Amino acid sequence: MNSLARVRLAVYDAVVASGRAPSPAELGRIAGLDEASAAAALRALADAHVLVLQPGGAIAWAPPFSAVPAPFRVRAGGASWYAPCAWDAFGIPAALKRDAAIDARCGLSGEPIACGVADGRAYGDGVIHLLVPAAHFWDDIGYT
Repeated sequence: MNSLARVRLAVYDAVVASGRAPSPAELGRIAGLDEASAAAALRALADAHVLVLQPGGAIAWAPPFSAVPAPFRVRAGGASWYAPCAWDAFGIPAALKRDAAIDARCGLSGEPIACGVADGRAYGDGVIHLLVPAAHFWDDIGYT
């Protein structure tokens, strides 16, 4: 397995296990790389639209997971993770192959929306409104 694949796997393993993303130094230790090589791998993964980095190079998102607090919280089996958007909130149970409850609120009113995945099927009355066509998501992924 090449270093890029090792870093990618280490990021996702850490986020799934702890809800937080490892630093470049932690990634280097896990993947058997020095910190500079781990940071370069993170930049390459971000350039390939696999991850979203914060200014300074820390991981913001490893879609469908958010490494920073976000409006959507997914709870499953006693653990929880943030998702950067409603779409990704449903991606977390799919990625984990688990049922989950999603803490979500209406973007307009702020009212809670009961939704999630039970018995492998999505439930809830919410509607996800995508303002940006999918072909342009990565033009400004933070806005999308």
